[in-house]
Amino acid sequence: MPLTGRCQCGGAAYSIAGAPLEVYVCHCLECRLQSASAFGISVIVRAAEFSVLRGTLKRWSRKTDSGGTLDCTFCADCGSRLFHATPGEDTVSVKGGSLDAPPDLTGAVHIWTRRKLPGVLIPPNAPQFSGEPPLP
Repeated sequence: MPLTGRCQCGGAAYSIAGAPLEVYVCHCLECRLQSASAFGISVIVRAAEFSVLRGTLKRWSRKTDSGGTLDCTFCADCGSRLFHATPGEDTVSVKGGSLDAPPDLTGAVHIWTRRKLPGVLIPPNAPQFSGEPPLP
């Protein structure tokens, strides 16, 4: 059964045909700004298994810490961020809060932990990276 997700207004929707490769809880400044929260949740999937089903999408591109470009895609109507992709890579980073069934964070990898907010607790056995993790 594919995973599905949508924006806040329901105008844009997507499906994912395969299992996620990884789930990240990201504590970087960009994810905090994007999510307006203490961290962002990214569900990494194969681009070939990701499909936009409906909606008008807009894209905003930004430079990454490594000097690359990240394309950030959101609903043109409500502004909900749905996914990110780096041109030329074969994965898509789906925003975890947009999934219809919330992701299980039990085994999530915490990244950019050197930038986490004070008071945010990371489970003791959770895999962690102080910065960017290697690609799955």
